[in-house]
Amino acid sequence: MAYDFEKLIKQDRDEHKQYKFDGTLLDYLSIVKENPSIAVLAHQRMYDLLVKSGVETLKTEEVTRLKRIYGNDTLKRYSFFQDKFFGIDKSIMKIMRYFHSAAMKGEESRQVLYLVGPVGAGKSSIMESLKQALEMSPTIYVLKECPMREEPLHLIPKHLRPQFEELLGVKIEGDLCPICRYRLKHEYNGEFERFPVTTSEFSIRSRKGIGVVPPVDPNNQDTSVLSGSVDISKLDLYPEDDPRVLSLNGAFNVGNRGVVEFIEVFKNDVEYLHTMITATQEKSIPSPGKGAMIYFDGIILAHSNEAEWNKFKSDHTNEAILDRIVKVEVPYCLELDEEVKIYRKVLKNSSFNAHIAPHTIEVASMFAILTRLTPSSKVDQLTKLKIYNGEEIVEQGSTKKIDVFELREEAPREGMTGISTRFIMKALDTTLSESEFNCINPIAVIDTMVKAVKDLAIAEDEKKRYLGFLQDTIKKEYNKILEKEVTKAFIHGYKEQAESLFNNYLDHAEAFVNSTKLKDKNTGEELEPDIKFLQSIEEQIGISGTAAQGFRQDVTSYMFTVMRNGGKIEYKSYEPLKEAIEKKLTASVKELSRIITQARVRDKEQESKFNAMVEAMKENGYCPHCCNVVLKYAANNLWKD
Repeated sequence: MAYDFEKLIKQDRDEHKQYKFDGTLLDYLSIVKENPSIAVLAHQRMYDLLVKSGVETLKTEEVTRLKRIYGNDTLKRYSFFQDKFFGIDKSIMKIMRYFHSAAMKGEESRQVLYLVGPVGAGKSSIMESLKQALEMSPTIYVLKECPMREEPLHLIPKHLRPQFEELLGVKIEGDLCPICRYRLKHEYNGEFERFPVTTSEFSIRSRKGIGVVPPVDPNNQDTSVLSGSVDISKLDLYPEDDPRVLSLNGAFNVGNRGVVEFIEVFKNDVEYLHTMITATQEKSIPSPGKGAMIYFDGIILAHSNEAEWNKFKSDHTNEAILDRIVKVEVPYCLELDEEVKIYRKVLKNSSFNAHIAPHTIEVASMFAILTRLTPSSKVDQLTKLKIYNGEEIVEQGSTKKIDVFELREEAPREGMTGISTRFIMKALDTTLSESEFNCINPIAVIDTMVKAVKDLAIAEDEKKRYLGFLQDTIKKEYNKILEKEVTKAFIHGYKEQAESLFNNYLDHAEAFVNSTKLKDKNTGEELEPDIKFLQSIEEQIGISGTAAQGFRQDVTSYMFTVMRNGGKIEYKSYEPLKEAIEKKLTASVKELSRIITQARVRDKEQESKFNAMVEAMKENGYCPHCCNVVLKYAANNLWKD
């Protein structure tokens, strides 16, 4: 085993030796001639790193669920972000559009990428991912001992650059920093081809190519954090304007050729941010003391919450900085399926080893999203949640689908407020710590979230609304889910029976609407449509009398529309009919389920059916403990006399 460790260490060391380069500008020019992409600017390097993992272009008209959410838009998914961020595809696409334009040296290459959004939406995580992408990038070539780790091609004099650009096939931008200019003149007598070149990597911890600017106390702001300082200890040795007194260790200095991140950017005084103005448009930063401006090639990233952004942009004196910002909103996730993936990812990366009962994370996610949605006069909150999740919802008594874009248009700021992912994760952690069986279930998580909401420091009407979601909306929805789950476990071949009911209903409804007869597949005899059978389904969702005729017409015309568009016909196709069929199936076993879940003394047949149901639930992800909990809950809440 010791040999394996030694082998791994030696292999890594040998690989690093291969990447290490020590030579002169002449040697470097030969390398660039062979591979011009080595000399790309910062934005191009970042864009190449992000797309290297792969880009999937989804034509949403080809993907049913996505079409319901995004219409006919073309959606791009970048593999680099795919397993890290969920439900913010539009924001990721905007970020990638910024990098793509900046890579082509468009106006974005001279702008700050600024992310704004609520707490816990993923702004900082996106920034961390971008910095980590740089850390995983190949080494870059730099001038040896240059504090700015600058591009070696800066050594080439301006008057020679057109010829070199033609020979190399690259555009040379930028100029030497004061320290390298001094060294070139005094150490190498202006013979730039002899200047040493080496390789370097990007590192967050070592501040190599990645500079970070945290918010600074306004009373203690010092621009040396951004652009370095004058080394006072050397002023006795050299004149004040001598480059050798400069200490170029500010965020912009270390972030040259990489990124500079401003955390909570607008917490700083505006005067502190003036360095941004020249760093973006002129691609230069001030030198400490009385030195000349220094060329800067880097990506400036910034983020903050919406309140700080609104305060900053309301001051017209900040126009110079505002004009240099590309703003990308990073809202909370509003898709239930994607929100679930967020918590699964966090739990997977943690030491959370408890059993999680089915629908636990879904119920918690449902609460998070409900708090983020803006109330609409068109639909209730739960229906809106399902529409945003890509579920096909049809207006009852109509073949018209509810338009997701109309809902979005009436709530442009949706997703910028509500419960954060951190609140939900804390609720899951708390539920586990209070569990005696190392198992958590939806019922326990709902109770924990109720207690947590009561402790929130928010307005009373908001608190009341949140509690309403937990104690009414979500509880009722979970009851429906659980009722269906228990029924499925109880009925062998639930889906087949649902499809059979659906097909029978469709045949009889079509015959009724068209005033025709049905032909028996076995005997061949012609039969009248079974009105009683149709009514037994329709009454499950409160449709009767003359409304039933309209419902049957809606169902048949809707199914015809689906078939004409090449869609698949199944019992889930038309939401109101799906609901009626599932209620019919549930009603058909409700009495028996009630007896089985509540009966303390069972006969052999009942015991056999109960055990079969428990086994079916275990196969669906329940452990013995949570199965017992949810069945007791079902007995007490779903089938009351």
